[in-house]
Amino acid sequence: SLRVKSPITKCSAAKQVAAIRKRSKTPGVMITQYVVNIPDGKSTPDFQCKPVPVTVQEGQLAVFKAVVTGDPKPEVSWRRAKGTVSDKDKFQSKYDESTGEHILEVMSAAETDTFKCYAVNEFGKAVCTATLSVTEGKSSSTNPSDFRKLLRKSKVEKAGGETDDRFWNAMLNADRKDYERICAEFGVADLHLVLKKLEEKKKERMQNNRLILFHSWVMFHLSVIPLCAWQDGVIPYDEDKTDKHGVKSVGRTKDFSIKGLMQKDTGLNQVDVEMEVNFLPTEFKLSNVDFVIRIQEIKAQEREDALFECVLTHPLPKITWMGKGRILEDGEKYSITMSDHKLIHRLLIRDCKQLDKGIYSAVAGITSCSAWLVVEADCDPTSAGKKKPRKTTLAGGAQIDLEKVAKEQQIKNSEEMEKILAAIKAKHQPGQLKGEKILTAGGRDGEITSVNGLGKNAGVVKNKPDAANASFICGLSDVSAIINETAELTCKLDSEDCEGAWFRDGKKVSRMGQTHHFPGHCVHQCRGLWSFWFIWFDPEDLSAFTEPVTVKVGHHAIFKLHFVGYAPIKIQWYREGEELHDDNNTKIEKSANHSRLLLSRCQRKDTGEIKIKLKNEHGFIEAISQLIALDKPTPPLGPAEVTESSVLCIEFRWRPPKDDGGSPVTNYIMERQQVGRNTWKKIGEIPGVPCYRDTDVDRGRKYCYRIRAVTAEGTSEVLETDDMQAGTLAFPGPPAPPKVVSAYDDCINLSWSSPSNTGGSRILGYILEKRKKGSNLWTVVNAMDELIKEKKYAVKDVVAGMEYEFRVTAINLSGTGEFSNPSEFVFARDPKMRPKFTNHKMKSFMVVRAGNSVRITVNFEASPRPVIMWLKDNVPVAKRATISNSDGSSQLLIPSSERSDSGIYSIVVKNLAGQETFSTEVRVTDDPKPPGPVELEENVPGTVTVIWEPSPDEKRDDRLHYTVSKLDSTKRTWTTVADRLFNNKFTVCNIMHGREYHFRVYAKNDMGISTPSESPTWGMEKKRGFVVNVPTRKDCDLRCAPTFIVPLKLHTAPRGYECYMSCAVKGNPKPHITWYRNHISINTNTNYYISDTYGVCSMLILRVGLKDMGEYTITAENALGRAECSTVLSVRGEKEKHLHLNLKDRSEKAY
Repeated sequence: SLRVKSPITKCSAAKQVAAIRKRSKTPGVMITQYVVNIPDGKSTPDFQCKPVPVTVQEGQLAVFKAVVTGDPKPEVSWRRAKGTVSDKDKFQSKYDESTGEHILEVMSAAETDTFKCYAVNEFGKAVCTATLSVTEGKSSSTNPSDFRKLLRKSKVEKAGGETDDRFWNAMLNADRKDYERICAEFGVADLHLVLKKLEEKKKERMQNNRLILFHSWVMFHLSVIPLCAWQDGVIPYDEDKTDKHGVKSVGRTKDFSIKGLMQKDTGLNQVDVEMEVNFLPTEFKLSNVDFVIRIQEIKAQEREDALFECVLTHPLPKITWMGKGRILEDGEKYSITMSDHKLIHRLLIRDCKQLDKGIYSAVAGITSCSAWLVVEADCDPTSAGKKKPRKTTLAGGAQIDLEKVAKEQQIKNSEEMEKILAAIKAKHQPGQLKGEKILTAGGRDGEITSVNGLGKNAGVVKNKPDAANASFICGLSDVSAIINETAELTCKLDSEDCEGAWFRDGKKVSRMGQTHHFPGHCVHQCRGLWSFWFIWFDPEDLSAFTEPVTVKVGHHAIFKLHFVGYAPIKIQWYREGEELHDDNNTKIEKSANHSRLLLSRCQRKDTGEIKIKLKNEHGFIEAISQLIALDKPTPPLGPAEVTESSVLCIEFRWRPPKDDGGSPVTNYIMERQQVGRNTWKKIGEIPGVPCYRDTDVDRGRKYCYRIRAVTAEGTSEVLETDDMQAGTLAFPGPPAPPKVVSAYDDCINLSWSSPSNTGGSRILGYILEKRKKGSNLWTVVNAMDELIKEKKYAVKDVVAGMEYEFRVTAINLSGTGEFSNPSEFVFARDPKMRPKFTNHKMKSFMVVRAGNSVRITVNFEASPRPVIMWLKDNVPVAKRATISNSDGSSQLLIPSSERSDSGIYSIVVKNLAGQETFSTEVRVTDDPKPPGPVELEENVPGTVTVIWEPSPDEKRDDRLHYTVSKLDSTKRTWTTVADRLFNNKFTVCNIMHGREYHFRVYAKNDMGISTPSESPTWGMEKKRGFVVNVPTRKDCDLRCAPTFIVPLKLHTAPRGYECYMSCAVKGNPKPHITWYRNHISINTNTNYYISDTYGVCSMLILRVGLKDMGEYTITAENALGRAECSTVLSVRGEKEKHLHLNLKDRSEKAY
């Protein structure tokens, strides 16, 4: 045969029959392929799930299961190494169609063996093996032949007779018919004496093996008392104080350790915390655990780390890891760890090499699982011998959240425990304490074969306020230990401030420093129960006790509660915090496990809280109930208060009884007597509301009433009221004249106040009337059957524009009262409201690029609806502007703006109450065009005059100005020498001879800056001489009338800011400058700073206010004429009233 690793063998003789062996994906399975080429869709057999090794005790059932795959479907057979499986009584082979499992059952395992499972079809076969391990079981046979074998095996040359322990063991376990034979073998002659001693030993044995086992694996919330340890019902101690048992508490974990463990220390051990749980038993034996998640095959590269992980069904402090047949220890090569809850165990193999590949196993008790570690060679030859960066490889396939699986397993274990406890509790009545029996037969010394029992569960035991409501989060587990080694018992609580007591077989372990000791050094036949002891109430009994006890007055009340606790226990009963003692009406019964309180002939005053308190040396516990003593109610409380007294009725009220007797008042019984008569009239029962309205009364007569309260327990004594008089006819007085709240075209809202004189009865409503101006006819606004309940009304039956007056009258039980005086006349029309603008963020100046849209939106309030008009420069806007008006807003829209659309836009909102105007300046512009050609002149040495042609946009944009920059040949950067120039020339000073200069002129406006216009280069060599050509002087007349070469501009300044106005004027002789505000001279006003420097006239207002708004005019006057220029100053941020004036220049007005 040819052995290859590839699933298909490259064979030169393809037609030959081949036997090809290949490895399965399932570790431990060998596949033999019969043919070289397998048809499409067909496959050789393989094991999807192979049989796992099984370990059972001798005589028990062993089961192997396997799941196979292959096409066609393979046939499965079983074989074993030590014989055949043909005996149907011992071996049974089955197939489960629902799960697809092939099952082999070994009915009674007798010896260790190896089993093989074969899966065969026409294309090949698959084989895997599984081992059966048989451990020695506990013998329970009482067949005399077994004892004969035991005696022969012992090979006793000299019989010990009655003093031989083997003799008594044989007698105790043998039938009665074998007594004579056993006595003869041991040389015992006095059979009668032996039988007498045998009966005593049987009684002694039964007494020693009978244990009280409180088996309550539950977790109730309890308070905790000091913790100590017990074993076999005795407090272990040793006079030499050698460390034997250690109790330690770390946070919520309680640990109990047994050092130098002997066989006498075996047995059941329990931890008891005084909470709502009693005992958590544990036995020194091997825990029967299984795997929830088994370890999986890992493929790792060389120099990488490999990690095996598994999850157990029950917590185990340690499992055994094996690799290639040897036990692995924690060290540099292998790291063995486990989780805090001891369910997840991990094996980390560091720095994997080819020598590490093989099968690795995890052994937990008698259960194990195995998986392959495949180490693949490094494909990179350059990295040979070099260690790669550390990388951990996990099992392939979908990654499983092990912590989640472990958490689910913990919950599952807890649920199973609760089910067991519920089943145990259902079998026994509360309060019972049953002794437990340990059954042993033929086992090894110190070994317990069976433990059964039930403990009485108790309620809440308080110790400390901060230690209340503690509970077990991890109970005791069974422990297996080696003689002379240390054994440790551990439990965890959910509170760190807990103390408790350790018990062994119900007896407290003494505390000697930090260690605990046991008396004696018995090595054999020492069994025991360890427990963590506490006291508690039964939950169901406690729940029944806390239910209130209700009795009638004069009857007896009984309170009874069972408990379990560590004696001595002090029992105290309290009522409303006061301790109760035996007397004529109080009897208290006390016993070891319950207490009873009897209250005789209870009275209403006995109602209140009943509390029982149990206390011992470790702490105390309380339970609270309520006692309710029912009695008839006390009389209703007076005096009665009259709420209404009229000719039609008497209405009054009273207070409920001070004590309703423990039952709510359901009804009141009413009686009435007319004053002056001796008879009482029964009115009947009314609902349990403490008020009554009597409508069967005569005007002016007096009445008296009797009232009794009715409950489920009886009727109270009577409450008799004072005399009450029915009213006489008294009409209400006139209300105050109605006031007009608001008036509209279709509605007038009125309000009024109630009359000062109500006539002695309540006001039922009002009647409102109206009358038109000039008419004598009053008409009712509301009908008589539709009284106005409130003191306001909206009159909607009005005609717009008409004038009305109104009056109102009140109605009480006697009838209609007087009418009020008429109200003032009011028009039925919408109220007048002067228009006002509501949008305070409107802009008074805006710049728009040519071609973009102009949108101005104004919000306002006005009543009646106003007339809206839009103006541009005091002229109605052109048709190309779209205007949209609504009730509270108006919008002007120019879809595509042009430069000609620049100007001041104003909106005028006008109605009957007045008008309001708002203006905003809109400037439509674009990036300016550059100035024309630039020329340079030297009029004065050391200076250069820069002259340029104006930009084409200068005439269309009055805000356009110029900026001049200079570049010196000795420098590399341009320097701005002038800005905001409104003329076309500028003289540059400090020009040095021998240097070259370049000049640039820019045009600027509100939108941006133009490209520069370059000047020719200015500069020349130093001249040797300076020649001045003085022209011939001609006489000329330089006088001229004043003219404004730079006019004033419109100004809008925020309130509180400064405002600067300037203009330029020329004239010869120098003209006299005068400033005016609203045609009043301000030259001498100190609030304005006025200057005139070389024809530049300026005025500065430091803080602009409302008083500064208006028209400003400047006049220039000399002998040859007079010139004038005006502008308008607006203040932004206040309600403004803009003046719209003709701003055309009034210049050159000559005299």
